[in-house]
Amino acid sequence: MESFKIQNLSFTYPNRENQTLNNINFTVKQGEFVTLCGKSGCGKTTLLKLLKPSLAPFGATEGTILFENRLLSSYKAKEQAALIGFVMQSPDNQIVTDKVWHELAFGLENLGVSTPEIRTRVSEMVSFFGIESWFHKKVTELSGGQKQMLNLASVMALHPSVLLLDEPTSQLDPIAAQEFLQTLGKINRELGTTVILTEHRLEEAFPLSDRVIVMDNGEIIADDTPRRVGEILHRENHEMYLALPAPMRVHGAVDNTLSCPMTVREGRIWLENISKQITLHPELIPEAQPQRESLHTVVEIKDAWFRYEKNAPDVIKGLNLSVGKGELFAIVGGNGTGKTTALSLIAGLQKPYRGAVFIKGKSLFKTKDLHRGILGVLPQNPQSVFAKKTVYLDLLEMLDESELSKAEKAARVQEAAALCRIDDLLDSHPYDLSGGEQQRAALAKVLLNTQEILLLDEPTKGMDVQFKTEFADILKNLKAKGVTVVMVSHDIEFCAEYADRCAMFFDGNIASVGSPREFFAGKSFYTTAANRMARTRLLNAVLVEDIITACGGALPQKPSSKVGTNKPHKEGMEKTAAKELTALRKKERGTEMACQPKKARKLSKRALISVALILLAMPLTIYVGVRFLENRKYYFISLLILLEAIIPFCVMFESRKPRARELVTLSVLCALAVAGRTAFFMLPQFKPVVALVIIAGVCFGGETGFLVGAVTGFASNFFLGQGPWTPWQMFTFGIIGFIAGILFKHGFLRKTKTSLSIFGFLATFLLYGGIMNPASVIMWQNTITHNMILSAYLAGVSFDIVHALSTAFFLWILSAPMLEKLERVRVKYGLYA
Repeated sequence: MESFKIQNLSFTYPNRENQTLNNINFTVKQGEFVTLCGKSGCGKTTLLKLLKPSLAPFGATEGTILFENRLLSSYKAKEQAALIGFVMQSPDNQIVTDKVWHELAFGLENLGVSTPEIRTRVSEMVSFFGIESWFHKKVTELSGGQKQMLNLASVMALHPSVLLLDEPTSQLDPIAAQEFLQTLGKINRELGTTVILTEHRLEEAFPLSDRVIVMDNGEIIADDTPRRVGEILHRENHEMYLALPAPMRVHGAVDNTLSCPMTVREGRIWLENISKQITLHPELIPEAQPQRESLHTVVEIKDAWFRYEKNAPDVIKGLNLSVGKGELFAIVGGNGTGKTTALSLIAGLQKPYRGAVFIKGKSLFKTKDLHRGILGVLPQNPQSVFAKKTVYLDLLEMLDESELSKAEKAARVQEAAALCRIDDLLDSHPYDLSGGEQQRAALAKVLLNTQEILLLDEPTKGMDVQFKTEFADILKNLKAKGVTVVMVSHDIEFCAEYADRCAMFFDGNIASVGSPREFFAGKSFYTTAANRMARTRLLNAVLVEDIITACGGALPQKPSSKVGTNKPHKEGMEKTAAKELTALRKKERGTEMACQPKKARKLSKRALISVALILLAMPLTIYVGVRFLENRKYYFISLLILLEAIIPFCVMFESRKPRARELVTLSVLCALAVAGRTAFFMLPQFKPVVALVIIAGVCFGGETGFLVGAVTGFASNFFLGQGPWTPWQMFTFGIIGFIAGILFKHGFLRKTKTSLSIFGFLATFLLYGGIMNPASVIMWQNTITHNMILSAYLAGVSFDIVHALSTAFFLWILSAPMLEKLERVRVKYGLYA
């Protein structure tokens, strides 16, 4: 039986011209272990998420996805959640509770599993995964490897038939990553669970795999057994060949007829056998150079002690560290040993309670303008450096305080983007990029300013092999200019090849330090696969190239680097960049001024139904409440209006059910409006409610605007007081949101602060005041005269002006940022489409 059958699958993200996936076809049989690999941005994560409907991105999808011989879209949400498990890249992004035991039970509780069954399954998972010793711990006390193991156990408690994993070891140290993948192999072998894994670390994933699928530019270029895929990539001299396990690369570079090894054990056997056929030359391997202290120390930590809380245990314990000018100093070690904390001490983000940190011989906290030209930081989470709505604007932000002209700034941005291979992503939102693309964009942002010291936390995370080579060349160029680089990394191979010195972090201090060859040659676990493979025959071998050289093989050609080559003429680049900057600014202004095209201005049947319900049914409901129920059943009337407000909203979903994302967005908007009205209770009529209702209507349509207004009026009066005025307020708030949506849709209202503020002022003064003022008479008087109505208007004018001004004020302040965020959410997830 087939777990998945993908036929002619293509996918394109909104506002992107190029397809992310192009005509994908493959089948996954039940019980198979399939590894999906490829360069950053090739479409791996998109493909994996399309196999999990609740995580599927919004966009244009073609082709079919069959799951266990049924269309994937035909499964109910509950069935999908139980049958298809998903483990994400970041362990913290998937954990939702505070305790380990609760996290294990959380998914089962949501599926409605009985309590005895939950206890049985949880106890089963705890035993299978060896979680007994930390079952009662808080999740904040766990290491990265334990958190990811907890995520895997929580998913497996649901008993899925398929397990999807998106680079689950990208943030784990080598030992934790190895343990995680071994557990994954155990699940596949002993439980028969189908596994589809995307991974950049192929040393451990390849031997576990029944099949390997290689992607490039949204297409499948190889789909076969691991050994056959290795042959295909080697024959075509593809860049992905350099990402294969070390034994496979050694075998491909040495002329021999022996079978291709995949694991370190098989590699040792191959090396023993090949040594009987040829003469090995260990003397050709470079000797380990002794550790040399730099003459000019740039970064120094002396006897530093640090803890995050007063009564918490120490994270840094008597740390002593010195890094010289122009040196690449790499720090390796397990998760939770204090590596990132040490980096934060150097960056000045944390201060040791004992000891000192020195930058260029001066105390860190006495150094002025530390982050302007002296220190640059690339954090572990690249998303933390992004603050703008496009990659281009984020990069441009780094040059705001420079004295360069606009054209020169644009040229610098283009140069950095080309260097980091993100020049085709400049118009994208940073959060819409893949993990590797985000890493490159964050790196480009850091490199834009000339720094003397660079602090890099996991810089190669998510990078493909080609860009790692280019990144290494970038670091070499920086070192040649005297830039000092301190890097925390789990990428052992990269550190071994390019670092000047490496240090092992353990228990808040440095356990050992030395040049890469002397450092890695003596390790058993924290060392390269090549060293583990060759240590019985070639003691000094650390890199794959060392083994190939000793065996007399041909060294593989590394991907060509773009660094420092083919630089365009400066003046021409500035002119081109200036034109692109102008075009981008016009595009942004066009987006801000956007209104619906004329072809969409005709009222649809759905809109006519909504108009009939809102303008006829609701006033009639209020009239019945006043005329026949004498305002005594205002709760009943309020609920009727709420029901009538929901009907137009539901009509929006003629062919499908509302999705959780849409309901959550609606709930958040209502909650913000209720909170805003309650927060300003002490200021009569000075409230942000109408402003938020208008924003909801403009962004998500008139029906949504009406529902947000009606729900806000009803819910907020639980805090401010229910009464016969509640139905009137619900209707009035709602009608303003509805009209705002209709006017925007038909081109009479624009998404500018000025346009929205003017509309907000007039709508509040004329509509809210125009309805609520006479309502105050209708609610309390049996006999109504024109003079009463006129008096109500005159008495309410001052309050209406304050209310209208407050609406205009809040729209002026809130409309631009809120509409930007809501529009992004609407487009990205296809809300209310």
